[in-house]
Amino acid sequence: MRTALRKKPRMLLLGLAASAAAAVGLAAAPAYAAAWSSSDQWATWSNGGYTLYNDVWGSGAGPQTIWANSYSNWGVWANHPNTGGVKSYPNATRYVGKKLSALHSVSSSFDVTVPSSGAYETAYDIWDTGNAYEIMLWMNRTGAVGPLGTSQGNVTVGGSTWTVYRGSNGANAVYSFVRSSNTSSSTVDVLAVLNWIKNTKKWFGDITLGNVQFGYEITSSSGGLDFTTNSFSVSSS
Repeated sequence: MRTALRKKPRMLLLGLAASAAAAVGLAAAPAYAAAWSSSDQWATWSNGGYTLYNDVWGSGAGPQTIWANSYSNWGVWANHPNTGGVKSYPNATRYVGKKLSALHSVSSSFDVTVPSSGAYETAYDIWDTGNAYEIMLWMNRTGAVGPLGTSQGNVTVGGSTWTVYRGSNGANAVYSFVRSSNTSSSTVDVLAVLNWIKNTKKWFGDITLGNVQFGYEITSSSGGLDFTTNSFSVSSS
């Protein structure tokens, strides 16, 4: 369906690229001494089996600069206006490409430094290879942001307690797991979450796990805010 995760699949039906492109670059971003940096809307960089995406996809977005020393150490400076709607999802992505039944483990660890203002969440965005199912794991959130769908109650799985939401964005099913308390560092048993959806709720079958993304879904960051990934990794077997 798509050859690169330059933008979130939900955006493909919205036709927002033109307005976002017009907004990007209206203000100067700070300079970063890093191995790579870019203010391009769809900037990508590959390192160590991961791909980083600037992914400024939402309507009314402001300027955003992504920088990286490696897939594990990267961040963004974003200056998005104080308006509603997601503006961007800068992220690091690892592709798995195996059926859930063929996997023994999928886990991920992260450590971030995020602002105390603005409106955003630090989140995993996990996809099957056909992009029919989107599983979001909200690790922390600040400001006026909320998941799609309706609450399905609480569950403790994958190393955290979550409120689970089930919905659709019109293109694919969305299952959002919102952590009961914010955290800036954690290790997540991703496979346990996916198997809970498959085996306990039966919301999908033996899907093939595609991309495991981790980043910042930013709605507003007026004046310019910094989001830093101090460390991040995904492992599977």
